[in-house]
Amino acid sequence: MTTLGAVFRPQNPPELLSEVVRAADVSGLEELWLWEDCFLEGGVSTAAAALAWSEHVKIGIGVLPVPLRNVAITAMELASLERMFPGRGIYGVGHGVQEWMGQVGARVASPLTLLREYLDALRGLLDGQRITAKGRYIQLDDVALDWPPAAAPPILAAATGPKTLRLVGESADGVILTNSTSAAGIRSAAEILHAARPETAAARPFPIVVYLLAATGPDAADRVAADLREQARDHIPDIGVAGDARAIADTVIRWAEAGATSVILQPTADEPDPAGFVRFVAEQVRPLVP
Repeated sequence: MTTLGAVFRPQNPPELLSEVVRAADVSGLEELWLWEDCFLEGGVSTAAAALAWSEHVKIGIGVLPVPLRNVAITAMELASLERMFPGRGIYGVGHGVQEWMGQVGARVASPLTLLREYLDALRGLLDGQRITAKGRYIQLDDVALDWPPAAAPPILAAATGPKTLRLVGESADGVILTNSTSAAGIRSAAEILHAARPETAAARPFPIVVYLLAATGPDAADRVAADLREQARDHIPDIGVAGDARAIADTVIRWAEAGATSVILQPTADEPDPAGFVRFVAEQVRPLVP
């Protein structure tokens, strides 16, 4: 069955998060995703609050930019969340937007090298290993977590281009694709990811999480079009959907048929009712998606 979720976009003020989380939890939403976009809201702080305010909904962080965070700190943060709220967090990391990384002095010469080293170290630390690493970017000297989680959670990674997709297939436990990804793009990404997976992991599930820009209501089409223009993505065909629950569900089904295991509906930045949007996803769209 396709997992269906929604995004709490960081364009909303942080103080609105509690209302949206409670709406998601009560309505039966499967997953609520949070973003660590510069310079809006922190991913770990908002995830911790969302997990504490809820009982059932899974909370995704999509994604933590690896140039911003020492890998030991990320491991400590995720281990703490996993021990406090076992099995309810979904954790993603990624390159980060390179312009933003440059603004804070964290841009690296080889994002691919950093991500590979980071994934290896992060997954090892969360697995309870003691690690010494002397990579190009990751430097650890006999580091282990005192409070590792009882079971290491899967670590997903964001990817767009073929080089990063291959790396994620080799080194991560799943992938997160942006809302720039059409059904054809999902198929292409899935082929690259599965071809890159090591034989030892080929039999394990590999989540393919895809964001899908969506809006409902009388002005939905205009809001989707404006959002895509604002993101300079209005030239990409077959992304974004506006309409009623049936129209949105049909697009979710196409995305799932293309290879997405989780479709996360992303409201427009100017969504007038974020709590109402998650209720709409859970109560009206979810029953129409197999």
